[in-house]
Amino acid sequence: MKMNQPNKRSLLLAGVLLACATACESGSDSGNETGGVPPTQPDTPITEQPFQELYDQGVDRYLGVFAPMMAELLPGGITTYTFDGSSGGPICFTGNQYAMSTRNGTSSELMIFLQGGGLCGPNGCDAVEAAEPVTPIPFGILSAGDPSNPTADYNVAYLPYCDGSLWMGDRDVDEDGDGINDRLFRGLQNLSASLDVIVGAYPSPSKILLTGNSAGGYGAHAALPLVRELYPGVPIELANDSGMGILSEGGQETLNQYWNSGAFFPASCETCIGEDGNLTDYHKYQLAEDPNVRVGFLSTKQDAVVTVERGTLSGPEFERQLLQAIDELSEAFPERFQSLIADGDGHTFILRDFERSVGGTTVKQWIVEMLDWNAYWTAGSD
Repeated sequence: MKMNQPNKRSLLLAGVLLACATACESGSDSGNETGGVPPTQPDTPITEQPFQELYDQGVDRYLGVFAPMMAELLPGGITTYTFDGSSGGPICFTGNQYAMSTRNGTSSELMIFLQGGGLCGPNGCDAVEAAEPVTPIPFGILSAGDPSNPTADYNVAYLPYCDGSLWMGDRDVDEDGDGINDRLFRGLQNLSASLDVIVGAYPSPSKILLTGNSAGGYGAHAALPLVRELYPGVPIELANDSGMGILSEGGQETLNQYWNSGAFFPASCETCIGEDGNLTDYHKYQLAEDPNVRVGFLSTKQDAVVTVERGTLSGPEFERQLLQAIDELSEAFPERFQSLIADGDGHTFILRDFERSVGGTTVKQWIVEMLDWNAYWTAGSD
C-alpha cells in the first residue's frame, strides 16, 4: 500500500478543487460526520490490510498519478472534471476525451456510480465510445428530486463509461495493424483518476454505496480494492446491477490478456476465475478479504444482453449458472450477501426500472433495506 499517496493526491488536485471549494463545501464538511450502525461482523477475522495482494500486483498503480485538466461548476452542486489523455492518461477507448462529475448532497454518505455500456474484446466491439453525459442522470437511484430515493441526499460521484474494458483495461492496441494504436483500453486509468477526484471532494464519508449497472456493475468489483485503499475502515455497500460475471469458459482469461487486466485477480486464488468461466470465487474472495463490505446482486434470470447479444450462453444455461452462484455466495456469506432475481430477460434496474416489484418488494425498497443497517435486508426473487 502506498502510504504517501494522500499527500500526492492532494497536490495533484489542489489547483482544480480550489476553484470549487465553495460548491464542494457541503459535501466535504458533511463527510466528516459519523453515523450509522456497522454491518454485522463476520466470523472470520479482519485481515491486516484487505486486498494487499492486489496492491502488490499493481492494481493501484495509477492512484495519485493523474489530475483533471479542468473543473467546471454547474447548477445543482455539480462539478464536472475533464482529463487530458494525450500523455497516456484517462481517455475513452476510441480517443474521445474522458470526463466525470460529482454532485454535492446534504448527508455524510457517498455514492460512487459506475455507468455501463458494452465491452470491446478481441471477438467483437460494441462499447460506448464517449463519456456522455458527464452530469448525474436525474432518475432512478441518481435522482436527487425523488424524496423516496434512499440516495437522494447522498454526495454522488458519477463515472461515465467509455473505456470498453469493464473499467479494468491498461493496454493500447493496434487493432487494424496499421502501426497506430486505435483501441485505448485505459479503464484502470479512468477509474483511478476518478477516485482521486472523489476522495479529494469527499474525504470522510460515513458510508459508501459503490454501485453500477451492466459494465458498471461488473466494474464496481474492480473498483472495490481501490475504494478500500482510499477509504480504509469506511463501510462499503456494493450493489451490482446486471454485471455478475457469468461468463463462458476462458472468457475472462481472454479479456485479461487483451486488456492487460490480470492484476485485478489475486494470483493466490486459482479458482477466482472458475473452470466454467464464472467469477463466483472472485466474489467470495472479495467478501472474505474485507469484512466491512456487503454485496447485493440484481439480475433477471435470463438476461438477454448477456445471453443473446453476447451469444455465449443460452437463457436457461445462464439462469442455471446464475442461481448456482447466488446459492454459493448466500451459503458462504449469509449476513453480507443478498440478491434480487427477477423473471424475464431484461437488463438493469436501478436507473430505468427502479420501481419494479420482484418477489413482493420493489428494487427501490430493496436498496433502502440494504442501506439501512437496522432493516431486515434479505434475498428476493420472482
